[in-house]
Amino acid sequence: MKVLILGVASVQMDAVLELKKMGCETFTVAMAKDGPAADAADHFAQINILDEEAVIKHILENHIDAVYSTGSDLAMPVACRISERLGMPHFVSSQAAFVCNHKNAMRAALTADCEGNVPFQVMSQPEQITVGFPAILKPSDAQGQRGIFKLSSQEELEEHFEEAKRFSREGKVIVEKYVDGPEVSVNGYMVNGVLRFVVASDRDTWPEYTGLIHRHVVPGKAFSREAEEKMKRVLQDACNRVGILNGPVYFQMKVSGDQPYIIEMTPRLDGCHMWNILARATGVNLMKLTFRHLLCNDVSELEKFNETVQPMELVFWCQVPRTTMDREKLELPEDAVDHFYYYETGDLIRPVNGRYDKIGYYIRNL
Repeated sequence: MKVLILGVASVQMDAVLELKKMGCETFTVAMAKDGPAADAADHFAQINILDEEAVIKHILENHIDAVYSTGSDLAMPVACRISERLGMPHFVSSQAAFVCNHKNAMRAALTADCEGNVPFQVMSQPEQITVGFPAILKPSDAQGQRGIFKLSSQEELEEHFEEAKRFSREGKVIVEKYVDGPEVSVNGYMVNGVLRFVVASDRDTWPEYTGLIHRHVVPGKAFSREAEEKMKRVLQDACNRVGILNGPVYFQMKVSGDQPYIIEMTPRLDGCHMWNILARATGVNLMKLTFRHLLCNDVSELEKFNETVQPMELVFWCQVPRTTMDREKLELPEDAVDHFYYYETGDLIRPVNGRYDKIGYYIRNL
């Protein structure tokens, strides 16, 4: 079987390597050959993933059977639209993918009676904030934690509005009521409208960089068991409201008291290699499950789930973009069970979030 992965970053490399284990012939496309998935795949073509007609032409010329991506909100609506047009396998509709990629549409789709939703405003120009302070300002449709600011006054909205807006392709921002509490990542898996797998992990961020991830810890300890049970209910409900009935789901949440609130939700594997730590901690390889389900309608990987989750952490090395990579300066613990560097020594760090970008990670037992 021939499979095309949109994008060539390290998270797409994970997908390429899993597909090759399955015996698939792998293809990748991107604007530039500037990520490890390009070399890992059997074939690479320089095509902008947003140029859907060019991607479709490439698919037809190479008799490709499926198109997908991991870790990219930008790629998912494209993959879903192309799959719908060409009758290829896909988990969710292009509309569901679009909704999750546009925070204003997501909030509206969840509706005010969704237990995990938060008050919000959408703006094209600065307006009076009505959700109260503190609040969070974001681009309505960006990824990679770009253009995010915590606001404590109307003046701060005016100060940061244009910077947040410039990361939005549709020229809009969203202002959300700030939820005070620990950040949590939740990885789940849906089968025919039912949440069959869910694990919540602590999401520790860099204190000086709002929202930017430093490490994930499983199983999460920053929330109560009651909050964890509510997370499952919120995820199940939110997925059905938006139309995510099959495949992987990834949520960023905050927990206030025992109540979880949705910060982000997306119908894909996350961009933090969580499949790697969860495979070791739970026995379920979400990357393998995703492609076995997508290509073979096989969800037997879920039977490997071990409810006694092994405590582990995934820690990111990060660095200011446009500076030089030096692997010798990165401290790798002796007890690390896996690690990966995004760059070679001497490489220039590419701006993704533009503030403090991932340059590699390691996993170890706790």
